[in-house]
Amino acid sequence: MGRLRLPWAGGGGARPSTQFANSTLAQVAWQRARHAALRWAVAGAVLGTLLALLAFAPATWLAGWVAGATGQRLLLSQAQGTVWDGSALLVLTGGEGSRDASLLPQRLHWQLRPGFGGLQLTLRQPGHIDGDWQLSLRPGLGRLLVQTPARPQAIGHWPAAWLAGLGTPWNTLQLGGHLSLASRGGLAAEWVQGRWRLVGDAEVALLQAASRLSTLDTLGSYRLSLQGGDSTQLQLSTTAGALQLSGSGQWGAGNLRFRGEARAAPGQEAALANLLNIIARRQGGAHIIAIG
Repeated sequence: MGRLRLPWAGGGGARPSTQFANSTLAQVAWQRARHAALRWAVAGAVLGTLLALLAFAPATWLAGWVAGATGQRLLLSQAQGTVWDGSALLVLTGGEGSRDASLLPQRLHWQLRPGFGGLQLTLRQPGHIDGDWQLSLRPGLGRLLVQTPARPQAIGHWPAAWLAGLGTPWNTLQLGGHLSLASRGGLAAEWVQGRWRLVGDAEVALLQAASRLSTLDTLGSYRLSLQGGDSTQLQLSTTAGALQLSGSGQWGAGNLRFRGEARAAPGQEAALANLLNIIARRQGGAHIIAIG
């Protein structure tokens, strides 16, 4: 009796199990390639969306960060444009929940560009900032370093009345005159875990100051020098005027301590009596300013 020889027996042809295995492997490879392509497509779409969000991030995002970093004391109101190129109105307030607010009518314009080791920020505010104010920004995890180069000449001038937005005592004094800011050796401000730390020097001047609490047209001109470090050292002096102010203090870890003295120039005691009693505590023949 002869043997039945199957077509795949011996050396000819492939067994059905081998054909099935090859077909299954091909399907698995195809599925893997399909899934890989899908993952790349999704990753590309997500990356493209993130880049678009970053490129066209609205200016209101920057306004929110500034408000949080300053404890709601400096606001970018009516922000327009993007984080990279925008403008806003500057508002000073007394902080969260405060009813005091003071707005500058001139818009602040900014441009933010990638630079070596960080970002380059250019600020313009016609009528207040002299030319362009260039700053370097170095963001990090939970921190931000802002640096401005030395600029002995005034960076800009702002009305002293703007300070009324900060609340007491500025809203009571209702100052006239104007403020200026300069830095002889350069200044860096580092924001870490919700607190600011200064390194370098700055000089804030209050020029031709006046107040509704005095009958005098001008109280005087004053200089506040800041020297940054582990704690910022403050030095207040009078450059000219009927109201003589002096004192020193330090600011660090969110706390301000200042001790100073206020006096009237000879012959101006009566005109300054009301103001002296408001800004300082009488002690003997002097008026003492104490903060913290």
